[in-house]
Amino acid sequence: MSLEIVMGEPEELGESESIETSTDPDDFFAKNAFRIVYQTNNFFLPQIRDLIDKGEVLNLRPEYQRRLRWSTPQKSRLIESLLLNIPVPPVFLYESEAARYEVMDGQQRLNAVREFIGSDFALTGLQVLKPLNGIRYSRCPPRIKRALDRGSLSAIVLLLESESEQTASRRLTLTDIRRFIFDRLNTGGTKLNPQEIRNALNPGVFNKILVELTRFRLFTEVFDIPPYTETDPNDYYENPDRQKNSLYASMGDCQLVLRYFALKDETNIRGSMKSMLDRAMEVTITEAEGAERKEAFQERFTFLYNLFDHRPFRLPADEKGRERISAAIYDASMVAINSYWPDRQRIEKDKVNVRKRMNSAMSAPESLIVLTGQQNTANAVRQRITLMRSIFMPE
Repeated sequence: MSLEIVMGEPEELGESESIETSTDPDDFFAKNAFRIVYQTNNFFLPQIRDLIDKGEVLNLRPEYQRRLRWSTPQKSRLIESLLLNIPVPPVFLYESEAARYEVMDGQQRLNAVREFIGSDFALTGLQVLKPLNGIRYSRCPPRIKRALDRGSLSAIVLLLESESEQTASRRLTLTDIRRFIFDRLNTGGTKLNPQEIRNALNPGVFNKILVELTRFRLFTEVFDIPPYTETDPNDYYENPDRQKNSLYASMGDCQLVLRYFALKDETNIRGSMKSMLDRAMEVTITEAEGAERKEAFQERFTFLYNLFDHRPFRLPADEKGRERISAAIYDASMVAINSYWPDRQRIEKDKVNVRKRMNSAMSAPESLIVLTGQQNTANAVRQRITLMRSIFMPE
């Protein structure tokens, strides 16, 4: 039986932060308008596969970007559209400092083309070109293969020069501009969730550490994610069992790790949960700092894993007897134990009483509401962290 993960209220809900704007539209436009620098390229379908597989120009790594969601019928419909010369929306890339293209929007389309040209799947579910169902690229008749080889996807590339733009109030970074474009692009299709957007907009050491921590053995065990047993997976490999896991597929695992880093800084607990997570994701850290954060997270998670007998963050079973785990209890526990880290040996010695206080809080409806994060305001976050601290070390 799978474990139910209770994530609480959507992160978009909660307190908002006020934003001051100019009352004079013309004056505001003159001071704050900016122009994005971009170019348009066209890539033939076989070229797309080569660019991705070589990894020298185009970076498309599902582990570090949006996880792949398209089904084979969805991929097949894209190939059918290309064969019929039906206009396909362009993909959006941005130029990175490593002189490579990173995918801003269009990862699913690019991957579908790469997989089909590589004969990784057979066409299925086609409505117009029904006789092509069951055909792989390697088995395509010559005329169809020539049509595919002539097919192309257009790409709009955001150039590094965009970062030189500056408004009257502040300099615009590429992250600012990417977020702005992402928001405008993210209006149709399979809409990206906030964590998928954060992952795409904030490449770097911290993002890498988040992904690596989602592979931590105890983390995957506690949150019922298929473990990472691959010794040397291909850059574009995704474990089929993990693809079926909703927490992994939605990048909810990355969001869970991020919640600890966002909430352990008390000054960041303001506004909505989304704004807290956005701010935490935007940090720039060194490799050494990343290694320290990774080790600290694993140490605190392991401590709680042992303190609660390998079953941390659990809620009482529901009316059907199903086991549940609470994301709100997880983040409050991690932040609370972090604040008491120097006293961890004392807490460990008091393990029996800690468990009794936890069970007592679970039995009281008012405390249970606080612990499970049924509200996602900054005040509610503070309350559940305070409650967890009192469970670990009552005054």
